Amino acid sequence: MDTLTRIRAFIDVVDAEGFSAAGRRVGRSKALLSKYVRELEDELGALLLNRTTRQFSLTEAGHIYYRTAAEILKEIDNLADLVRAGNSDLKGRLRISAPRTFIDADIGQSLIDFGLAHPELSLEIISDDRFVDLVEEGFDVAIRITRLEDSTLIARKLDDFHVRMCASPAFLEKHGPITHPSDLAHMPCVIDTNGRSYSNWRFVDRDGTNFSVPVSGPMEVNSPLASLRAAESGLGVAGVPDFIARQKLEDGSLVAVLDDFLPHDRGIYAIYPHRRYLPTKVRTLVDFLHGWFRKRADA
Repeated sequence: MDTLTRIRAFIDVVDAEGFSAAGRRVGRSKALLSKYVRELEDELGALLLNRTTRQFSLTEAGHIYYRTAAEILKEIDNLADLVRAGNSDLKGRLRISAPRTFIDADIGQSLIDFGLAHPELSLEIISDDRFVDLVEEGFDVAIRITRLEDSTLIARKLDDFHVRMCASPAFLEKHGPITHPSDLAHMPCVIDTNGRSYSNWRFVDRDGTNFSVPVSGPMEVNSPLASLRAAESGLGVAGVPDFIARQKLEDGSLVAVLDDFLPHDRGIYAIYPHRRYLPTKVRTLVDFLHGWFRKRADA
């Protein structure tokens, strides 16, 4: 029995959080997987898993071994994908992290369209607003709406991103025109707590100087869709992603203010780990998304 098979068994057991679950997932018996892991531990001279009837956990050595071994196996699998790159028959699973804002908006259709175009691939899409650790948590790709800061990851820009300051016509009629961001400090605002700036909204002055304005109001919510509805109802000014606000701005339900003061340093990106052998399925997804957004911009 070769070491690589034992390592795969160990990774399968950890990913499934148990021998029985791993056996069902990979089509091997619990006893066989247990044998492989025990042989790996004997080979290493270290205990990797704590085994009891009620609990399953990694030892400290197991944590260290799992992180490195998982990356090594990915590189081996990615190398095989690279060799098979000439074959258009894509197979396997793609694990994708994307913010709820992306998934729930119309641009979330991009991932559905990719699934339609490549039915041979299995997509596992995890909707989560936090920044996941791609390597630690086993994601192939993450969609992020952000300013780029992490140089250890590879990023491809899919589209520009802006937060539009929106208010209802009735709200503006009642509270008066908004001509400078400083006006917001004295007006009710709807705060989307997903935003990294929270209640200090970022702007850029006409001379290029960055500044922030403290805001407050009658509602805080971790949903841009709820912020949109609150602004439309006249509850306050809301900062809403442009791809969510677009339709309401076009039909006049909302009015955009302060466009000349909006920062332009954020975008929608496809992020993936820096690997020597990029899997064909990851490259195919990123290329598809890039093309999807270009077509959308040209429409």
